[in-house]
Amino acid sequence: MDNFFKLKQNNTNIRTEMTAGITTFLTMAYIVVVNPAILYGAGVPFEQVFMATVISAVVGCLLMGLFANYPIAIAPGMGLNAYFASVVATQGLSYQVVFGAVFLAGILFILLSFTKLRETLIFAIPASLKYGITSGIGLFIAFVGLRNAGIVVPDEANIVGLGDITDPIIILTVVGLFITLILYVSKVQGALFFGMAATGIIAFFTGQLQFEGVVAAPPAPVFLDMDIAGVFSNGLFTVVFAFLLVTLFDTTGTMIGVAEQAGFMKDGKMPRAKEALLSDATATTVGSMFGTSPSTAYIESSSGVAAGGRTGLTSLTVAVLFIVSIFFTPIIQVIAGIPAITSPVLIIVGCFMMEGLARINWKAFEEAFPAFAVILAMPFTSSIATGIAIGFITYPLLKLVSGKGKDVHWIIYVFGFIFLIQMIFFPMH
Repeated sequence: MDNFFKLKQNNTNIRTEMTAGITTFLTMAYIVVVNPAILYGAGVPFEQVFMATVISAVVGCLLMGLFANYPIAIAPGMGLNAYFASVVATQGLSYQVVFGAVFLAGILFILLSFTKLRETLIFAIPASLKYGITSGIGLFIAFVGLRNAGIVVPDEANIVGLGDITDPIIILTVVGLFITLILYVSKVQGALFFGMAATGIIAFFTGQLQFEGVVAAPPAPVFLDMDIAGVFSNGLFTVVFAFLLVTLFDTTGTMIGVAEQAGFMKDGKMPRAKEALLSDATATTVGSMFGTSPSTAYIESSSGVAAGGRTGLTSLTVAVLFIVSIFFTPIIQVIAGIPAITSPVLIIVGCFMMEGLARINWKAFEEAFPAFAVILAMPFTSSIATGIAIGFITYPLLKLVSGKGKDVHWIIYVFGFIFLIQMIFFPMH
């Protein structure tokens, strides 16, 4: 094991790596509850998503650990699951068709991982658009959390308004939110997980949570419940591109961030980047075959790195713990069905995703406005794809008229033109 994972070379040992793996798992374990809860709202059977979430995470973490030898965990990504649900809801499509879109995005991601186009695409997209898109998704999923809990409700005069704050579900959500926030600012490892657990305990004693049994045999996975032909007949090319684009730079950004923290970067480059990206691309493709939205590298991996994790043994430990979680379906299913337990996580993760706003040059208007337009469009149109399209159209246009057109990569002009045609002739609903 020492030779395979190069433990001594990385100044670590089995105990440290396993401790790091447990730390990473606890900080991201909320996804086992939250992901099925979100996709269940889009009509996907709960047990199907639950098993697909675990399978996708296990495949991603195993590949990352065994082939890339990085302490980076992979699982279905937050934001993209909410986008998946919104596409199903707003376009009147079956979830099988949208799984087809995820599958095609995964295949494209795998192909891109073998080419230099991957690097070209990552460097061509301006930082302001990347941060704008991530922040827009953050607002979007925070809004989903507020809506699920009933804190935000439809309002005839203002479109949305404040819900009934005396509602027991809203009270529990607010209590759960504050408990989780206190745990997080107190630097408790796994604050989101333990916040959900504490909220669940309160719900149990207030009669809002009732369950029969904790442990059970895992449900049977569902395989190939997708409709690839429907992607083409419904013209969901923007949806495929949105899944691909967000997964690509979200994963790359997270991997580089964790690699820098762990001291893996060499001359500004990440060794074994191809193997790491392939791990995520494969997890996304396999996940879609079983029934979940795209996977991504988890920034929560940084908690494991902070605990000393330096090799793939950390990721391997995370994979094993995900496997163990499949025996707790009864309690996970009940917890996921209560918005007050899952909504605080959505709101807090939304805040995490706003971090990049500080890196946007707000004084350069041609940089700032496209990012602002993306952030504005995503929650208000309930569409990540629309936000991306608006960003890619306005960015090159403003650069061009401000005399800085040469600073924009030709790929951005191509995408801007494609998105403009798509929005005029094939608008997203």
